[in-house]
Amino acid sequence: MDLVEISPKADPPVCKVMDYKKFLYEQKKRDKALKAKATKVVVKEIRFGPQTDDHDYEFKKKHAEKFLKEGAKLKAFVFFKGRSIVFKEQGQILLLKLAQDLEEFGKVEQMPRLEGKRMTMFISPKKGK
Repeated sequence: MDLVEISPKADPPVCKVMDYKKFLYEQKKRDKALKAKATKVVVKEIRFGPQTDDHDYEFKKKHAEKFLKEGAKLKAFVFFKGRSIVFKEQGQILLLKLAQDLEEFGKVEQMPRLEGKRMTMFISPKKGK
């Protein structure tokens, strides 16, 4: 048996006589059970080019709707290859159009932001779905 200090900030400090190894084991078991119950956030990605065609856009938009309905977060990004970085405005317009089209399924968590050769935007699902 060990003398274990339960709350050191109390006045007077609270101590308990117990088997310390058993206490640690049970605490680890409790933490593991809580971790198993926690919801895991799934992030799905959709990739566009700066000059994505209308048909391709609609196809990817349908997938994005499906992901948001399932409750997954969506990471939509425009990838600029080579000199296509010149079309930053087109990429931003494309992502904002996507955000507007998916407005009923999710809300924009992060507006389009350029990071290197990628312009990224995050959309999280609405809770009511």
